[in-house]
Amino acid sequence: MVRKEELTYKSRDRQTMLNAVRWIPDGQPIAILQVIHGMQEYIDRYDEFARFMAENGIMVIGNDNLGHGKSVTPPGSIYGYFCKNDPATVLVRDAHRLKKMTQEEFPGVPVFILGHSFGSFIAREYMTRYGTGIKGAIIQGTAYTTRGTLGAMNFWISILQFFFGEKHRSKMINDMAFKGYLRKIEKPATPFDWLSHNEESIKKYIADPACNFIFTLNGFKTMAELLKRIQDEDRMEDIPKNLPVLITGGSEDPVCSYGEALKRLFDIYRLQLQMKNVDIKIYDGFRHELQQEIGREKVFADQLDWIKKVLSGDN
Repeated sequence: MVRKEELTYKSRDRQTMLNAVRWIPDGQPIAILQVIHGMQEYIDRYDEFARFMAENGIMVIGNDNLGHGKSVTPPGSIYGYFCKNDPATVLVRDAHRLKKMTQEEFPGVPVFILGHSFGSFIAREYMTRYGTGIKGAIIQGTAYTTRGTLGAMNFWISILQFFFGEKHRSKMINDMAFKGYLRKIEKPATPFDWLSHNEESIKKYIADPACNFIFTLNGFKTMAELLKRIQDEDRMEDIPKNLPVLITGGSEDPVCSYGEALKRLFDIYRLQLQMKNVDIKIYDGFRHELQQEIGREKVFADQLDWIKKVLSGDN
């Protein structure tokens, strides 16, 4: 029997109370998997996946990031806005705080992290800061963005922010980020068909005001800053060389350039950084949201097997 609990804790922005959820298995968990969700969603969207893991002895935890889900609380908090001062660092520290709180309650239980999409940017930065304190990391649906693209985005964000403020929602910046994602889909039924082939999941996403919103300029600027940090190869040197990492995503996912960004990251980790335990798994025919996609049961089983493999020392 899986026990699901909600809790709150204070963000490193020093004012927001973050919402967190944990799925606790019967008995002592064999591991803890901390999920860092993507942009324009929230942790409870991983309920099916989390219950599967918990039924197999792995406790799952995760928080709604600032500006997301139930962590959007007054005063002044809105969807897609993080915080004023260094949000790229605050997001990573918020994840770390939840990890430390959980470890205090479950001492000695190894912790893994799984970062999806925007959450993978947080997870990759987490690995450079706190990688020695985790057992392994799953980097899912991550991206690579050129310096030129990041520079152009930051240029326009700065101009728009000067005139409209950091909480402004810009259709132009949103189009710069997402408009090309439908390019390889014939006759898309919705603007979000790139997420998965699962029509029911997409309908729920569109109908959910906690998903279907445009990031603020602050949100997009934070994303650009995280990408800049995680693509800095000097910073990557701080990732522990023996940290097990699984890089994964879908072959039809435009966020990871249809798998090319995953292969690029794999080569950097294995060849340039000479990390010892890096695996890659690209799912043929899958789009962006692996935990929502048709055939997701295969993803669930593979990620469970990978965690068990790391725990057994066979990787």
